Amino acid sequence: MAGQEVMVGLASGLAPAVITVSGFDRPGVTAAFFRVLSSRGVQVLDVEQSLFRGRLNLAALVGYQPADIDSLITGLNDTLRGYGQTVTVEPREALEPNRVASTHAVVVLGNPVTAAHISKIGQTLANYGANIDTIQGIADYPVTGLELKITIADPKPGGGVALRKALALLTAEIGVDIAIERAGLLRRSKRLICFDCDSTLITGEVIEMLAAHAGREKEVAEVTERAMRGELDFAESLRERVKTLAGLDASVIDEVARAIELTPGARTTIETLRQMGYRTAVVSGGFIQVLTGLAEDLQLDYVAANTLEIVDGKLTGRVIGDIVDRAAKARLLTEFAADSGLQMHQTVAVGDGANDIDMLSAAGLGIAFNAKPALKEIADASVNHPFLDEVLHILGISRDEIDDAVREHGDGDSRRVPLPPTR
Repeated sequence: MAGQEVMVGLASGLAPAVITVSGFDRPGVTAAFFRVLSSRGVQVLDVEQSLFRGRLNLAALVGYQPADIDSLITGLNDTLRGYGQTVTVEPREALEPNRVASTHAVVVLGNPVTAAHISKIGQTLANYGANIDTIQGIADYPVTGLELKITIADPKPGGGVALRKALALLTAEIGVDIAIERAGLLRRSKRLICFDCDSTLITGEVIEMLAAHAGREKEVAEVTERAMRGELDFAESLRERVKTLAGLDASVIDEVARAIELTPGARTTIETLRQMGYRTAVVSGGFIQVLTGLAEDLQLDYVAANTLEIVDGKLTGRVIGDIVDRAAKARLLTEFAADSGLQMHQTVAVGDGANDIDMLSAAGLGIAFNAKPALKEIADASVNHPFLDEVLHILGISRDEIDDAVREHGDGDSRRVPLPPTR
């Protein structure tokens, strides 16, 4: 039953022991280990094996005949010594309870990640009664990534709120990204991801790129910044900025579309998610005429943005139809999920500005990407490095899995180039 510890079964007459094997990995070690156990009639109750930088660690909880303990130890040592392994046999007085599944996953991302960072994270977890069950490296490029599986003191929904707040404060203090999410089926059930476009999926702001053709880029950029901070109503600010485009030849749309640059890691991120069966979407306060080609190139399932009015080949300085503002982004995410046959807890939203607040709040997981403070305050997780593939790591996808997906199926880029520290 959930939340209860169930004792494993031990055959009559057997005594429990934990056996560990360690050494440099070689083919045949595991087979030889179980061959010895088999010859002594050992019952296997639990096994865990891992490989770290070429070094094998194998542990087994077993039941053995007490009269055979000396023979068992001798057989293991004699057999596995030839494989360069060290063996430890620890008899136990009684069986420990079954392992209880970790309640949460904590992802740590940084360039670099230091021992001091891990020390402070570990102490914060301990301060809130959380136990670290396992630690696993999940990335070595473009940032170092670690995934900690933890068990918190209060596993009920909402029980980790205080710890989440403490880790958010620690993120700002030590300069690495720390994300915490409930472990288990809900974490692995995500199947739709929706990106904001400007300064998230792409590096620039489309409206500023268009305004540059009218010589009004600085003026428009100042308004955009205020809108992203939440100081201005987005819809009204959009109309004011679009007015500066009046009279421009419609050909500037194609010029801007050709000049768009994807955020580092964006193509790899989209490709990896598609290979995993995710539906992918972009909702933008920018313009559909600029983004259609990008959406087709990335094979996105959904795209929504504002529509610039064009009359006689010229921009009129107006938008037509409903404006994709803060409320519309959340509504569109909900519509995409319904169209995909998904529940909202299966969705992920990624954005950078105040107009993404409703969308991130509505999603099962909201990720702030190099975001304004107003968005960071409500996000479930925050990425503060300029690499979109950090989103994959927050979802629990390792660098090896990403590279394998790119090599086998995708058109992303798995090349590694030297990167300076970003902090």
